[in-house]
Amino acid sequence: MTPEQIELVQRSFAKVVPIAAKAAQIFYGRLFEIAPELKPMFKSNMDDQGRMLMSMLASVVAGLNDLATILPTAESLAIRHRDYGVVPEQYETVGEALLWTLEQGIGEDFTTDVRDAWVEAYGALSGAMINAAENTVLPVAAE
Repeated sequence: MTPEQIELVQRSFAKVVPIAAKAAQIFYGRLFEIAPELKPMFKSNMDDQGRMLMSMLASVVAGLNDLATILPTAESLAIRHRDYGVVPEQYETVGEALLWTLEQGIGEDFTTDVRDAWVEAYGALSGAMINAAENTVLPVAAE
């Protein structure tokens, strides 16, 4: 990502922070609309799930200037998601829901440049997460 793209992502996310709870509701509403088969994967309270989502997004956005600081957490999350049954193809669906949510939340400030910056950021993060999920072997318990 270029420094300009990082700045666009960070400035646009700052506009979402005040409506974080609503943004999370919009995100999950859209996700379950375009991929209803994912809904059974979410067994916890959706308000709690939304807070975790927004917290993770805030951490990622804040760490875009130094991806090495956020990748271990994202990779660990990907491995946990794999264990919940998430497959690589679903990252694209999540990305679609995220972009749609940002467009709804930011409105006219969600320009083509902002969208492109988010696509780049999400692509880098989801690529690392998919790689971690596909290439990390869990230790076998000793008998």
